[in-house]
Amino acid sequence: MTLPSSISTRLGQHGYLAVGGAILLGLLFVFVFVRGGYLLTVMQLAMIYGVFCIGLNFFMGYTGQASFGQNAFAALGGYGTAVLCVQYGWEPILALFASMAISGVASVVVGYPTLRLRGHYLAMATFALGLITYDISVQWQSVTQGYMGYSGIPPLGIGPFTVEDERWKLVVLMVIVLFGLWISGRLRNSRFGRALRAISTSELGASALGIRISHYKLAAFVIAALYASAAGSLFAHVVGFISPEVFGAQMVIVTFTMLYVGGVGTVLGPAIGAVIASLLPEIVRSTGRFQDIAYALVLILLLIYVPKGLSALFGIGRPRPAKTTNPGS
Repeated sequence: MTLPSSISTRLGQHGYLAVGGAILLGLLFVFVFVRGGYLLTVMQLAMIYGVFCIGLNFFMGYTGQASFGQNAFAALGGYGTAVLCVQYGWEPILALFASMAISGVASVVVGYPTLRLRGHYLAMATFALGLITYDISVQWQSVTQGYMGYSGIPPLGIGPFTVEDERWKLVVLMVIVLFGLWISGRLRNSRFGRALRAISTSELGASALGIRISHYKLAAFVIAALYASAAGSLFAHVVGFISPEVFGAQMVIVTFTMLYVGGVGTVLGPAIGAVIASLLPEIVRSTGRFQDIAYALVLILLLIYVPKGLSALFGIGRPRPAKTTNPGS
């Protein structure tokens, strides 16, 4: 039995690669779910990083701006939900949303003056934001416990229903990632998303079309902060422990790697990159003392031969053809 010519043409080579990639990812999740153990924890962290990267992709991929300080909002979300749950007895889901709201307000306060900068000045300003937040989490020991970390954080749940089983944690995190991807896709293909892409292409051109550059940049920055805060809260509830090192510069490096491996500016790229970049260290671990070299070599090869990310290779997560309507109207 053969596919109709119209369907076959629509699928094409990239379509078959996308289907094959989806099947492989599905089998991978089934294998991890059934086997459990350490890989289950790795995949849980991959889902959390996936949420973070989806938000980072809004600001970097869709808007074309550089931000090295999103880990600050992840720390705000993590410590916010930890304090509200442990010290004040809040429900985890309410603490998560409250932390997101606080992070949203903080991103407006910080982003309004900061986003007036451009290029490497903006990158350095956001990097300083991450460093300041890290230093606060170390020094403000009465709230964050400093390097000792914050423990006793309850698992995610609503009322008497809590998610404590490791496999169900993965399922819940997968649902959250899919929901985050759905929101990302809807916004990307909306008037708002087209305005962000116009800004990414040319700020002068976008301004000539009537797009209010500063407003759209700030909106994208706030969305990225909300995703980062959610990721920080999820980490706190899944692991049950947080410390300043979790939200340090290492988080910036890891998430940037995930984003570029998956594909900057694509819808599915952040999630794909989070999964691949999380499993890659486990794959190269068999090389022993050469695992760091092997890991770096694989990343270099990916950047050389798949510069647009794995999602572009598979032909998935590509934007729809832009409409000719004015995105700023």
